[in-house]
Amino acid sequence: MDILRAATDWARAEMLSNSVFILCGALFLAVGCAFWHVGRTDMVRAYVVPMVVAGLLLLILGGGLLYGTRQSLSGFAPDFGQDAAGFVAREMARVDKTIAQYRRAAFTVMPLLIAGAAGLMIVLNGPLWRAGLITGIAVLSIVMLVDSTACARLESYRLHLMAAAPG
Repeated sequence: MDILRAATDWARAEMLSNSVFILCGALFLAVGCAFWHVGRTDMVRAYVVPMVVAGLLLLILGGGLLYGTRQSLSGFAPDFGQDAAGFVAREMARVDKTIAQYRRAAFTVMPLLIAGAAGLMIVLNGPLWRAGLITGIAVLSIVMLVDSTACARLESYRLHLMAAAPG
């Protein structure tokens, strides 16, 4: 039963983490709307579209992840009750796959994209380009931050699973 508690604790923490995407998305939308209403310069007005697009993307990302985690959470108890050893094996496989994806995306691809966007800011000087690149860097930084904490939490959950695994 300890592994079921670890799984539900992990899922609840993951739901909180997913809510950060929703909160950041709402903040990006609010800032984009504020820039639209009070922006006087070309540079401030250039941020409107990138901020709104980034906000919508973060809302979609957070909502999708929140829905998926909620579905997983509701399925933990029945799955564990039917076959505890199978539940642990399936969770181990899922956790290993997800950790590999985090390492590839959050710790390799996103830093390269941030570096590329920073490099492009040197070459592309227009207000819309600069606003889009800065907004992109901000969004990627938020995703990296949330994903790095989620990966650490997942690695801790993996240790619980390894301790509960038979043999």
